[in-house]
Amino acid sequence: MNSKNNTTVADADMPLYSALGMTFMQCPNVTSLTNSDADVVVTGVPFDMATSGRSGARFGPQGVRQASINLSWEGARWPWDFALDDHLNLVDSGNVAFKHGEPQSLVENLEAHIQTIMDADKQALTFGGDHFITLPILRAYAKKHGPVALIHFDAHTDTYSGGSKYDHGTIFHHAVEEGLVDTKHSIQIGIRTAYTVKDHPFEVLDAAWVAEHGPKAVLERIKARVGNKKTYVSFDIDGLDPSFAPGTGTPVVGGISMDCALKTIRGLQGIDVIGMDVVEVAPAYDQSEITALAGATLALEYLYVLAANRGAGGTSLSS
Repeated sequence: MNSKNNTTVADADMPLYSALGMTFMQCPNVTSLTNSDADVVVTGVPFDMATSGRSGARFGPQGVRQASINLSWEGARWPWDFALDDHLNLVDSGNVAFKHGEPQSLVENLEAHIQTIMDADKQALTFGGDHFITLPILRAYAKKHGPVALIHFDAHTDTYSGGSKYDHGTIFHHAVEEGLVDTKHSIQIGIRTAYTVKDHPFEVLDAAWVAEHGPKAVLERIKARVGNKKTYVSFDIDGLDPSFAPGTGTPVVGGISMDCALKTIRGLQGIDVIGMDVVEVAPAYDQSEITALAGATLALEYLYVLAANRGAGGTSLSS
């Protein structure tokens, strides 16, 4: 879906790697939200010019969509007791257009695209791309909702202030400075790299704490922190341990297990979640597509949470 602003990029000018090969979960591809009955709009952002480590996340949207084919046959996904398609209308808008080598065109077009989704009263599910893409997304969300609560899974806080204008390690520094997030109701999970602890704006559950206490305790802290605020979820795939997600640009050992991540996302039922991104999947470094599959599965779990929050049902698990 091309944004209608001064930096809209013609299809002929789009990067060669931005073509849409398939949609997420084989859902319909749309080019306009006018009169659409969609609840959630999937968008790919094949951008990795803000990476500080290995590049390749530009192929993340393609990889996640490809991996989602493995999830599309099940109907009602275990352990949920309903079929998602019966309760949530999902569409895929393709990839955001931008001019290769001009990151500002990505910034403006992505924000405008998400704003279009907000104006249509839909939710956005966005696949990166590197983590920088979250900043323009949050700008669009804040225009509609004001400062949002943030649940952020990552190995890194991404609150560093010394980076460049386009830097996947500074996004939440800028988000705080711009008033896009409500820090008193925001939390970061899985952190295991250095950051300045004093006056850090977010509550942090580091990876060691998560491993020691488990998903039930993590959820208790999340729910106490975000309360009834409208909440955005940002999942950097390097929040997972590299044994579960080797295909990423800045892997850090000692991360969250996939089981813990799924239980945590699943447990967000009851929280007013209003959007999610999954970022930093870099298929070139993946093994047997397990990182892309992890990203697709986390996104699908989130969609079930949305449906459950709308009264669709729940899980067959007691906790």
